[in-house]
Amino acid sequence: MAGDRRFETVDCQRRGGVATVWLDRPDSLNGITNTMSRELYELVGELAGDDSVAVVVLTGRGRAFCPGADLKHYSSGAADETLRAEYFHVVTLLHEMPALTIAAINGACAGAGLGYALACDLRYAAEGAMFNTAFLGVAVAGDMGIPWTLPRIVGAGVARELSFFPRKVRADEAAELRLVNGVFADDELLGEVGRRADEFAARAPLARRALKEHYVAAEAMGFEEFITMETRDHLRITESADTTEAFRAFVEKRPARFEGR
Repeated sequence: MAGDRRFETVDCQRRGGVATVWLDRPDSLNGITNTMSRELYELVGELAGDDSVAVVVLTGRGRAFCPGADLKHYSSGAADETLRAEYFHVVTLLHEMPALTIAAINGACAGAGLGYALACDLRYAAEGAMFNTAFLGVAVAGDMGIPWTLPRIVGAGVARELSFFPRKVRADEAAELRLVNGVFADDELLGEVGRRADEFAARAPLARRALKEHYVAAEAMGFEEFITMETRDHLRITESADTTEAFRAFVEKRPARFEGR
């Protein structure tokens, strides 16, 4: 399965409706540079606009997920391209794209790397993964939307404590805090995430896309407004060929065959 080698610092592998995005600077633990910021934004943007993509899995090459900015790179004065404000909206894409987004956190996950993970719909961690908001430790308030995403995942008080007093959080504690949805052995992480990705990708396209859209829309809507939107979509989808097929398959005790209409 060939990767997408248009990029230097990220890679993408497709398997059916599942796209796995690799942060790909393993010699630097996948630390972020301006080039990586641009390339990740461009790649995720392409996937967000591709209707054939049902799931995007974000993970890191090597022994880390992403520790945030590559501080050695920035401290060295090494040449780099201009950092544009639009690149920071990669987290908006991860959060709002029609596809389900899953962070497979295989190691260190801190700073902006944590922001990437929190923007995803789901997070699964390897037993050896470690988490840290980290920003105050390097004299910045932070980026990648953590004050918006983190309280919605772990609650306001825990989110503030983790941000105001940065520390390392092991995978088992992250699970207790509901920061991650599950923890697996290091060598089982991608297999477990892949199984979940395949299961979701096999669902009826109209239904799975609408469900993701509903969760995103609900964040900005009152209850009555949301019910109006949800009901409209429900009535439309139940008239689809795929729903008819799903009902028949259930009655006939066979797998459904969906066509996306």
